[in-house]
Amino acid sequence: MTSSSSPSQAAQRALAQNYTEGLRADALMEEDVAWSHEIDGDRDGDQFDRSERAALRRVVGLSTELEDVTEVEYRQLRLERVVLVGVWTSGTVQDAENSLAELAALAETAGALVLDGVIQRRDKPDAATYIGSGKADELRDIVLESGADTVICDGELSPGQLIHLEDVVKVKVIDRTALILDIFAQHAKSREGKAQVALAQMQYMLPRLRGWGQSLSRQMGGGKGGGLATRGPGETKIETDRRRIREKMAKMRREIADMKTGREIKRKERKRHKVPSVAIAGYTNAGKSSLLNRLTGAGVLVENALFATLDPTVRRAETPGGRLYTLADTVGFVRHLPHHLVEAFRSTMEEVGDSDLILHVVDGSHPAPEEQLAAVREVIRDVGATDVPEIVVVNKADAADPLTLQRLLRIEKRAIAVSARTGQGIDELLALIDNELPRPSVEIEALVPYTLGKLVARAHTEGEVISEEHTPEGTLLKARVHEELAAELTPYAPAPLA
Repeated sequence: MTSSSSPSQAAQRALAQNYTEGLRADALMEEDVAWSHEIDGDRDGDQFDRSERAALRRVVGLSTELEDVTEVEYRQLRLERVVLVGVWTSGTVQDAENSLAELAALAETAGALVLDGVIQRRDKPDAATYIGSGKADELRDIVLESGADTVICDGELSPGQLIHLEDVVKVKVIDRTALILDIFAQHAKSREGKAQVALAQMQYMLPRLRGWGQSLSRQMGGGKGGGLATRGPGETKIETDRRRIREKMAKMRREIADMKTGREIKRKERKRHKVPSVAIAGYTNAGKSSLLNRLTGAGVLVENALFATLDPTVRRAETPGGRLYTLADTVGFVRHLPHHLVEAFRSTMEEVGDSDLILHVVDGSHPAPEEQLAAVREVIRDVGATDVPEIVVVNKADAADPLTLQRLLRIEKRAIAVSARTGQGIDELLALIDNELPRPSVEIEALVPYTLGKLVARAHTEGEVISEEHTPEGTLLKARVHEELAAELTPYAPAPLA
């Protein structure tokens, strides 16, 4: 009779085998890591350690959970509780953490309560669940542990990734694009701004329509009471919804085109009067509206929030030499600004493309100002404004690291450090604007009769007055003006001395 092991012995053997395999795996991993360190100077590209690749890295300091119980109870009534997740594919760990910190700021701006944030290191996002099936299970545990009701991913997810990740974590999943669209929807005030956001949201939603149960897969047609032309397979509910969205999008595009015409008329009017234009562009929350208020006293809303300004504000300003120009405050940009938004806000961003000078505002106190500059320039390139002269205005100089300021001023050819809050560097900036604005091409001298004072006034508003003298015959004017005004002043040029 053959002796057989008891069940407990078999279990012990299995445990011992698993333990041995675990030790072997650990040893291989250590050997792998040691080998990679030995040849670190001669490696091919970025090689991720297995332990780093396998770990969900928690990012400290993102939580905005409140301590005071009464405030927590009040806020929970209106805030979504979110966990952030990012995939770190390139760059340093600091870059990845900065990106997730920015996502946390976006989530707060949208009115969410950030409970936790994790980063997964991979060479590329997982095609099915963005972070991989095993990590998705871990994320579900974090969601349960924190009591979150939403997961926000730091990237644009495909419809398939959204569906699969939601199926695993069992709470709502949104991506960076949807979050930015939500902020824009909250902040849009004008009719045009609301239409642009609605168009971008519909473009985003169209491929992501998802059937819940049978309600979106029902087909029209069929039944007895349908009447003529309703029998047959018809179209499913989801197809009907897609068709309706496309019809709404076409209508929105027509409305935005009509609104664009009104702004173009105003722009042409300014150009006809030869008034130079300056556009303030820059990263969101860099202080563009504060700078506009400091330069013009415009009284535009200033808020320490991302995307506080969505509707372009155009204000009249004057150089120290008395030349008039317009200043336009534009929508803030951000890394990975959704292409739907760039497309929808193209008409608004034309203020940048049609300007004579761009004041590119960057937050000097930000941990990575160079990244902000690169992100904004990408959008400027998208709207076709690469030929417009640019001054880099490093704002918040009073709160910035002096070494960062020195580095930016050294790297950027035309840059100036200012503080819109304290007024530091504003006089120098105004002088720089005066110097960079296009100057009238014709220098003329004219003795303008007092009855034609309008011509003198136009020389002041449209040109650059060099000297002005009041004589018994009229105003002796020496100025640089545009060709049209020069033609009107030529008849009054003083006769040359014999």
